[in-house]
Amino acid sequence: MAPVTGHVSILKRFPQATCTLIAGPPGVQNMTTPAILLLGLPPSTLCGIDLLSFTTSPRFQGIKGIPPGWHFVFTGATASLSVRHGFWFYIPPQSSHAQLIVRKWDASREELVPETDQAALLRWRANLASVWKEGLTPYRQSASSAAQSLGSGAGAEGSIVEELEEWADLTSHITPSLLSRITGSTDPFHWTLTSASCAKQDRDEIPGLSAEEGVLDEEKELGFLKVDLMRTWREGAVGRERTEGAIDKSWALEEVVKKTVTGKSGEWGGDVVGEMQLCFLMVLTVANYSCLEQWKRILGLVFTCKRAVREKVEWFAEVVALLRRQMKRCDDVEGGLFDFSDEGGALLKRLLKGFKRVLEEIFDQGDDGIEVKEELEELEAWLRTEYGWNLSDSYVRRGMLELEDGEQVEMEMNDMEGEDERGEYAPVVVELD
Repeated sequence: MAPVTGHVSILKRFPQATCTLIAGPPGVQNMTTPAILLLGLPPSTLCGIDLLSFTTSPRFQGIKGIPPGWHFVFTGATASLSVRHGFWFYIPPQSSHAQLIVRKWDASREELVPETDQAALLRWRANLASVWKEGLTPYRQSASSAAQSLGSGAGAEGSIVEELEEWADLTSHITPSLLSRITGSTDPFHWTLTSASCAKQDRDEIPGLSAEEGVLDEEKELGFLKVDLMRTWREGAVGRERTEGAIDKSWALEEVVKKTVTGKSGEWGGDVVGEMQLCFLMVLTVANYSCLEQWKRILGLVFTCKRAVREKVEWFAEVVALLRRQMKRCDDVEGGLFDFSDEGGALLKRLLKGFKRVLEEIFDQGDDGIEVKEELEELEAWLRTEYGWNLSDSYVRRGMLELEDGEQVEMEMNDMEGEDERGEYAPVVVELD
């Protein structure tokens, strides 16, 4: 798996981190890969790492063979109807020692907390060999890859490598600064989120979540990028400028990007992509619906831009490619992330249909915008195959329908009027006296 670049020196920059990293005991064979000890978890506790979740057994004490990059471990008292707690951590791509992360179960809080007792850490380092083989399970991304790993051959290895690369693609723009901003944590190894973590703007929007329940403590309030889809024009704008800002949200996207720390390697809009990645994964793993709301807000901002698409073709192509990868993981959520039927997927379908029209308008011929056009074509093909979606504007509005008895009647379809923005339905800028 290609390591996530840009964060190799994270351990050097944060030497006093509370998430203790220690080397495995010398002389023990096959203990050369990073591992995490999850101590004291009650049997049948829900536990997960990245895209794989499972219920623990009495002998389970952690996970070994963790590849380089960003990872998210989460737990819940039960597989359902319980608040899930999780934390992010980073494994550097190169190290002279096998890294060991130690967490222990706090029964009163029903979550994993860092082990800070130095004597206990030394004991676990000395006794690591006793739990390495029987107590630690190998890192896997899914149940299918875990089953395949019991076999052998290039097919099994290829599937596991593919899943590792997929996780790297889903976390490629997550950075320490992004995690610190969203979680509010000043501890670089204590980036935690729960099912109840909530952004201020979502407290009144999410059913069953009051202000008191949403912010359990200071770090639980999520610090999202400010995406206000109700005002996408500059302060003081009037008339045409305001109308154009509502139709083409390029100005609003640029303002969001200006107020963020640049992404890895100084990439434009890196934090926007990173937040889109983080929010989606938090919905998949801990069912955080404030993150779901922010994910939808980001989509609503990005896919209603026009001018910015021509100026940032490669960036928009990257966002479309990320959305396709995310759509393929939607069924990981019990019952699906959302209903892909015409009603349940109306928001996403409307956004993609409008974005396709924008591409057809600004890149009318040749290879202009080929990167983003090809990515959208690939996403559209997948949605058509999996869910029967059609993102084109070609559909029958009025025609003759033949009944079972042979009678023909004229029918007019009104279902698509809400998505049709052509002709008499097209938005226009009106000059007022």
